[in-house]
Amino acid sequence: MAPFAKSSAWPVVASLLGAMLCSAASAGSTQEPLKLAGSQLEPIQWTELAGWAGDDHLAAFAAYQASCQALRKSGHTDEHRPIQAALLNICRKASGLLPQHSQAARAFFEENFQPVRIARLGEHEGLLTGYFEPIVQGSRFPSPEFHVPVYRRPPDLFVAGRKPGPGTFPNKDARIGRRDANGQFVPYYDRAAIEAGVLDGQKLEICWIRDAFDLLAMQIQGSGRIILEDGTPLRINYDSHNGYSFTSLSRALVEHHRIARQAISPQRIREWMTAHPDEAAKERAANRSYIFFRITGLSNDSEPVGAQGVPLTPGRSIAVDRLHDYGTPFFIDANLAVDSTRPVSPFHRLMIAQDTGSAIVGPARADLYWGAGDDAGRIASRIHNPGRFVMLLPRDLDMVAAGKHMPLPLPKPKLADAQVRKENGTDSASAKPKVDPSAAAAYARAATQPRIHSKRSISQTDGRGVGAGKQSTRAPANSIR
Repeated sequence: MAPFAKSSAWPVVASLLGAMLCSAASAGSTQEPLKLAGSQLEPIQWTELAGWAGDDHLAAFAAYQASCQALRKSGHTDEHRPIQAALLNICRKASGLLPQHSQAARAFFEENFQPVRIARLGEHEGLLTGYFEPIVQGSRFPSPEFHVPVYRRPPDLFVAGRKPGPGTFPNKDARIGRRDANGQFVPYYDRAAIEAGVLDGQKLEICWIRDAFDLLAMQIQGSGRIILEDGTPLRINYDSHNGYSFTSLSRALVEHHRIARQAISPQRIREWMTAHPDEAAKERAANRSYIFFRITGLSNDSEPVGAQGVPLTPGRSIAVDRLHDYGTPFFIDANLAVDSTRPVSPFHRLMIAQDTGSAIVGPARADLYWGAGDDAGRIASRIHNPGRFVMLLPRDLDMVAAGKHMPLPLPKPKLADAQVRKENGTDSASAKPKVDPSAAAAYARAATQPRIHSKRSISQTDGRGVGAGKQSTRAPANSIR
């Protein structure tokens, strides 16, 4: 953790708990300053921000106002998240403001925020990746062409300690599973079982798409825009997941000598999966994680909704660790491969925290949203770069008082199957997981026959409305991860 107190002098004092920024005036204080788990903080001046003056602050302000609308609509804050309360106060000031040029928007940020460099303890830079919304072809009905189902949340998927239902679903720090025939809590079906057809016959299909690569891309990105046969767009967002940790497909393909490391790319992975369907299924099965979706009802002109519940802004919205509060502005200083004609180019941009993902972990870790379609996908796939993070903290935040209420990080959860073995009294390294009869039957059925479902139509809504924004399990890597 990193303590932080207001001062004009900022020596950094490292310890096992974090980095402390303090002044002589506060050295004898018994009050505890602001802490952010696993972080070191360094207040700086606006003049120290490379590229700050040249950014389009008007574009950043528009994205910031979207977050403010959500904060003002909520109207309440968590007493254990003091930064959130301070952000709400600034958003109230911003209500109704319509700056006419970038200089006015820049003045707003400088007057209300203090720039603070943030990094993981002992480090100077963080990690930046990119994400986008895939656009794929699909159908309301299964056919030899469209044979890969896109599933909504199964009714038997639930979070331990909660009642099953259609509400928001945690993307990490929770035990996910189902009850077996004996009423015991067990891990949910993994990717291999689901792809083998264990969920067949439950009418969970939202639609069908051409291939498993497109489904995997939407699961990694957390959203998708499916163009149906009649041209109607079907917009889907992350809804829930099966409780397993994400495993990188691209890394597995390289390690198993399927594709050379220097040749890895989304297009190359797609080509390999098409040419080797049986081997591809085995490689996908190694990633036991599986994402379920919901229909959002968005039009084709709208951007997907992030976890904060606001539409994302291409080039201005970022996904961050939930250590941070939604609506927090971050200035990113990096060299990124945004332009395909150059390896990297300077990137200095004010961006707004409006989304999250289970693979987005750490105080200086961000996934940059680039929009929808192939062009955005190509930019997103090229980005896997270090970068410097400057968090804009509200000027009127009492750092010492706030430090008393900052939450400690949640304990890292164990793997799903290990948790279940412990809960059921079989926490042994040699214990073998039992294969559920339904999953075993699905494996056997998949091994002997192709999966073409009987025709049945779907409705344009899943009965749950739009709900909260996505909380995908995007992985911290480029290509198809």
